[in-house]
Amino acid sequence: MTHDPLSDVLRSVHLRGAVFYYVGCREPWAAEAPPARTIADAVMPGADHVIAYHLVVRGNVWAAMDGEAPIRLGAGDIVMFPQGHGHVMSSAPGLRAAPDSGEWVYETRDDPKPIPLVLHQGGVQPRMEMPLEETDAVIVCGFIGCDLRPFNPLIAALPRQLCLRAEGVGAWVLPMLQQAVSESRTRRAGSAAILERVSEMVFVDAARRYLETMPENASGWLAALRDRYVGKAIALMHARPAEPWTIDELGRQVGLSRSALHERFTTLVGQPPMQYLTNWRMQRGAQLLRESKANVAAIALEVGYDSEAAFCRAFKRLVGEPPAAWRRSRRIAA
Repeated sequence: MTHDPLSDVLRSVHLRGAVFYYVGCREPWAAEAPPARTIADAVMPGADHVIAYHLVVRGNVWAAMDGEAPIRLGAGDIVMFPQGHGHVMSSAPGLRAAPDSGEWVYETRDDPKPIPLVLHQGGVQPRMEMPLEETDAVIVCGFIGCDLRPFNPLIAALPRQLCLRAEGVGAWVLPMLQQAVSESRTRRAGSAAILERVSEMVFVDAARRYLETMPENASGWLAALRDRYVGKAIALMHARPAEPWTIDELGRQVGLSRSALHERFTTLVGQPPMQYLTNWRMQRGAQLLRESKANVAAIALEVGYDSEAAFCRAFKRLVGEPPAAWRRSRRIAA
């Protein structure tokens, strides 16, 4: 069975999700979402990176961000902002919302989820619910958090704005998300946990479908996974990080010369193979530090370092703190 680096990364970056808002909208309406980092502490405490997404439950909605053409969304469509950029959701293209301090985001962060909101005339009314028959649109807003350090090649490989049409969303993802939202609004036991898992599934499905639909001439980490030679080299390093890999041995395994693999890998991924190997070893080491009780010396050996000191130096160079300190800080945050 071929090794799956995308699943490796998704498992290692501490992916977690939450559905936060159930929004009833009456035209004209607009809401401006700030860059995700500005509200990260309220919606996803402890996350290095936060991604916002919106599911249209009813009506038609427009999504827009600077530098991108507005997108018209219908019922069942999902729009996601993988790089965490600010954006505008509205009833018509070009509408902007009234200035909003965003204090309500922090004031409501401990409320049961999803938190009801009403949007009308450019204003936000938290903890208010509009009867369904009075709405022109209904949106479910969620967030996905993940780690960026030591190494997360996926986020940079995704577009700034990603639209998932209802007809293309995984047949099992959309109905599950809609059912979980419906159950959570009646406070059914366990619904919050289901919403968290389904949010993560939405992101996984988005990454997978983006990979499947990328143009042939695309570059970046996801494009590299599809490449006959580079994809195999990445899979080998992910499957056996403790192996004493060299560029020569990788080239022999994938069927390219040393120089050809180096050039092809660097062009697609943006870094040479041996640098990628070091980064992946640190990411795998971080995962073991978080999830296992193994000591640092054992983890160092598992990711390809005979010397604990060498592993600690490499980890600190990439992350900014020694493995033991990083482990303590992550366990406190959790």
